[in-house]
Amino acid sequence: RCYTQTEIDQQQLEEMVGQGAILVDVRSPQEFAEGHLKNAILLPEYEINKSVNDILPDKLQIIIVYCSTGHRSEKAQKKLIKLGYQKVYNLCKGLENIY
Repeated sequence: RCYTQTEIDQQQLEEMVGQGAILVDVRSPQEFAEGHLKNAILLPEYEINKSVNDILPDKLQIIIVYCSTGHRSEKAQKKLIKLGYQKVYNLCKGLENIY
């Protein structure tokens, strides 16, 4: 179950992506290569502080982060908010919620 207003489920994910939200996979490059959501951008959670400005220049765009279970993406979400991103959502329970 999702508990916060910034956690979304698969249905909300599809609606938000349809409205232009950016999907960010925060898993490792190897996990990303093994399969990811359509149109997702790879930004590993451990690289956020180093690479985020190049990959996500617009701090007002809607961003959805996800990982396998929702734990790394929750950490990534907190980092992005701390860096000034204002509309960051976490896919509740990650990919295990979808596959």
